[in-house]
Amino acid sequence: MTGEHRRVGVFGGTFDPPHIAHVVLAAAAVHQLDLDELIVMPAGVPWQKVGSRRISSGDARLRMCAAAFDPVDRVVVSDMEVRREGDTYTVDTLEALSGPGIELHLLLGSDTAAGLDTWHRPQDVARLANIAVFPRRGQEGEPPEGFAWSLLELPGLEVSSTDIRRRTAAGEPIDGLVPPLVRAIVDAEGLFLEP
Repeated sequence: MTGEHRRVGVFGGTFDPPHIAHVVLAAAAVHQLDLDELIVMPAGVPWQKVGSRRISSGDARLRMCAAAFDPVDRVVVSDMEVRREGDTYTVDTLEALSGPGIELHLLLGSDTAAGLDTWHRPQDVARLANIAVFPRRGQEGEPPEGFAWSLLELPGLEVSSTDIRRRTAAGEPIDGLVPPLVRAIVDAEGLFLEP
């Protein structure tokens, strides 16, 4: 008797905050990759961003992700990386999720995918997951040799968490850029008020 085969996507990131382009990407990935489940994985300690800016608490980012992705079918939000002690490495997450009958697909922007060879244990990332690349306008790139990958097709939405944080700090509206429940969390907790 053969075991169950499951196609599982992993969509990691800081998600500070998650925005409508993240939600559109999640829905597109579930459909285009025929995923049984897409796990949204907010980073605990994103080692490549530490010291570059203030990052909202893991708990706040988890609640914003839950609010943003709840309407998307087959998408779940995991606290695995937020709860992990020390720096967060994708390879550790992939190892924890892998197992018999599990086919992992790691979602990455084209700019990030191009730098995969600089990641912690990149050869193990290549062994554990297929890379699903989503285009980022003006930041084209593809994974280095040795990575199995495919390209996702997405509508052109020019939204970034960086711009949303800037707008919030400047007192500018973010309506329509983030789901309403994410906006409510940002307002209630006074997130991103400092540039």
